[in-house]
Amino acid sequence: MQTTNTPLPRSRLQIEFELPAERLTRSLDDAARRLSQQHRISGFRPGKAPRAVVERVVGASTVMDEAVDLLVENAVREAVRDQEIAPLASPEVEVTQAEEGKPVIFKATLQVRPEIKLGDFENFPFKPEVEPVDETMVEKVVDDLRDGEGHLEPVEGRAAGNGDYVIVAFDGTRDGAKFTGGSSERMPLVLGQNRLYPGFEDHIVGMWKGEDREFDIDIPENFQVEWMRGAHLHFKLKLKELRGKVVPEADDEFARSVGRFKDLADLKVELRKRLEENALDRARHEFADRIVDYAAANATIDLPDILVDQEVEVMRDEMRSALARQGISDQAYFKATGKTDAEARAEFRPQAEKRAKSLLTLAEISKVKGVEVSEAEVEVEVGQARSRYANDRSLIQFFESERGRNSIRNTIRQSRTVEQLVDEWLTAHPEAPRLRHIEDAGPGSTVETVPVEAAASAGMTAPESLTRPAASAPGA
Repeated sequence: MQTTNTPLPRSRLQIEFELPAERLTRSLDDAARRLSQQHRISGFRPGKAPRAVVERVVGASTVMDEAVDLLVENAVREAVRDQEIAPLASPEVEVTQAEEGKPVIFKATLQVRPEIKLGDFENFPFKPEVEPVDETMVEKVVDDLRDGEGHLEPVEGRAAGNGDYVIVAFDGTRDGAKFTGGSSERMPLVLGQNRLYPGFEDHIVGMWKGEDREFDIDIPENFQVEWMRGAHLHFKLKLKELRGKVVPEADDEFARSVGRFKDLADLKVELRKRLEENALDRARHEFADRIVDYAAANATIDLPDILVDQEVEVMRDEMRSALARQGISDQAYFKATGKTDAEARAEFRPQAEKRAKSLLTLAEISKVKGVEVSEAEVEVEVGQARSRYANDRSLIQFFESERGRNSIRNTIRQSRTVEQLVDEWLTAHPEAPRLRHIEDAGPGSTVETVPVEAAASAGMTAPESLTRPAASAPGA
């Protein structure tokens, strides 16, 4: 077998093949045997009919097509193995000569892992930025705690104001006609959250319980629901219930009610400590993100479309999962936003390119840094997945598969690479804030960082390319 390799743009490789004529002859015999097993041929047991008989029954062209397909598949697999090529998808094949007695000539175009040329990824011109914690931030947390401990009571002696909890009945029209979502007998609202139409809740502020009111609203041209843009709406509304939240006083008794604190001052000391720890954690994560962005920006990668497409699919699955957690279907989301699925995917693409490039850059840096992940570490994470997703067999099967293990392995390697870059910089800059290592924050699980919602219906790309699930099913 003779092959000639020609690199093509966008990380593609064209391999031209010339195979000896005798390989086609053998493949024709193999194809005839396979076809005779698939077709009932009178007078012969399955797989035993001579090639000439098979050709008379199914047609010589059918036998030739089967033989060429087998030959091409085996030749490409052999070349990929011998040359240690890592294709990201099935090849595109063009056969230019396939006649018995002559060499078989064809070319296969493969999408391969792109060459990654790292630029600077260590001498970044920035440093960690830790947000200072002041008394206002502590008081804000105290207020949030008080709000969480509050309870609702009927409002007497005043009108509705922002922050109040109300139940209203309303009937709306658009240009004199009723419209979907334009009426309700009991709609709960928290005034000031602006859940419905722009300016709708502003007309409720100042109303008294039991009061009726009519008002008009003009919907802006940039409203998120396309079919409502520019609409003129008229509403008749009744304020049926009005309740306000009563929160406890910020005193020593309140402090003791929310934890083992001696008094309010003791609570504030603990809150400041936690806020400062959170600020350090946030600073480390933001610093790590900037390092990855810097490294990816300095790397040269001829990014294949297939990797971007796969990352778009991951982002689409992430969006679908986020909507599902809110009880929103794809159809409802697209109707509300006026978008199509294709438009959503197009919006994902720039970020998908950035994510794909970052993942490839990190994979290359991990090689340079010699970052390794042991099988024992992977097995620990697989065990956690078995426990975490005990009721979802499809996810367990994904993490137990080679693809799933690759996902875990690469996720650990990426995280470890980034942490190593951060730690090396901190060691070289002792004057910098002492950001805690991510492992100091407590035990975590790598399986949480894998987009598991999509994993049951996702495969993996090549282990040394992206570490995201791709669009093929497990086992495909």
